[in-house]
Amino acid sequence: MIPGSRFELSDAERADVALLAEELMRTSPGLVDEREWLDRCRDLSCHLPLRLQNRLRAFRHDPGHEGVLLIRNLPTADSVPPTPQESDSVERRATLSASVLCAVAMELGEVIAYHNEKQGALVQNVVPVPGREAQQSNAGSVPLEMHTENAFHPHRPDYVGLLCVRGDHDLSAGLQVACIRAALEHLDAGTRETLRRPLFITEPPPSFDGPGSGTRPHAVLTGDTEDPDIRIDLHTTHSADPWGKQAVEALADAVRTVSEEIVLTPADLAFVDNRVTLHGRTAFTPRYDGEDRWLQRVFVHLDHRRSRAVRSLHGNVLN
Repeated sequence: MIPGSRFELSDAERADVALLAEELMRTSPGLVDEREWLDRCRDLSCHLPLRLQNRLRAFRHDPGHEGVLLIRNLPTADSVPPTPQESDSVERRATLSASVLCAVAMELGEVIAYHNEKQGALVQNVVPVPGREAQQSNAGSVPLEMHTENAFHPHRPDYVGLLCVRGDHDLSAGLQVACIRAALEHLDAGTRETLRRPLFITEPPPSFDGPGSGTRPHAVLTGDTEDPDIRIDLHTTHSADPWGKQAVEALADAVRTVSEEIVLTPADLAFVDNRVTLHGRTAFTPRYDGEDRWLQRVFVHLDHRRSRAVRSLHGNVLN
């Protein structure tokens, strides 16, 4: 990663974030999905260390050539419970990690979730699940194909936040990222033009229960021709058009060429700009011994108003 994509808190800043998170842990009702707690979290996020606020603001303004921000040296709990193993695991309690994650995320935008994914929980556990090793989802442990989050959905997250609670045993599970700003340099004009046509269909992942929105044709690249947004899942995005198929293959090659790997360790928080950056994961071997890899994930919208028609009043969960 280039230096501008990393930000490390000083020990004094880390202590300040810990105090803020501890106040959130004491905030009634102690549940991150409740409106009262979210309102307090939104207020307190304005009191994060100024240097961190400035870096998040800069990332929001321009995600750079990599489209990812890695924040290090955040506070961690003295004692971490065993890594969950159940399917669709979530964190509804205002733990230290969940409080830190939500407070930092709210300096980027509004934390949101989807009713059909993990019961609409705002903080979701990304952990390996026994029997789902080969699944292309956050429960698997085989290589996770590069994708933009919820590429099938009309209201995709603007950012995906991943906080490391516990690393994997061998430190082999790497978060892979690839920004279209870098990949575009490896695509010819014809391929770029094909990717801008509505020739592609993306199906929802296994983690998204119920009917999805993956049957409507869409373009992979949208917006400015020289600095486009991207919408694709290299596992579930398909095209019946031969030129579309060829364009996806070329894009996949370009993504592999520019992709970088980040091994997250406890106290690391990575924000991926989901508008311009794909992410995935390398393979790892879970042991199901309570010490497996454990990330906590949030989704963030910059413009909360745009999804108002599919949310209840003042709610953060999209139907």
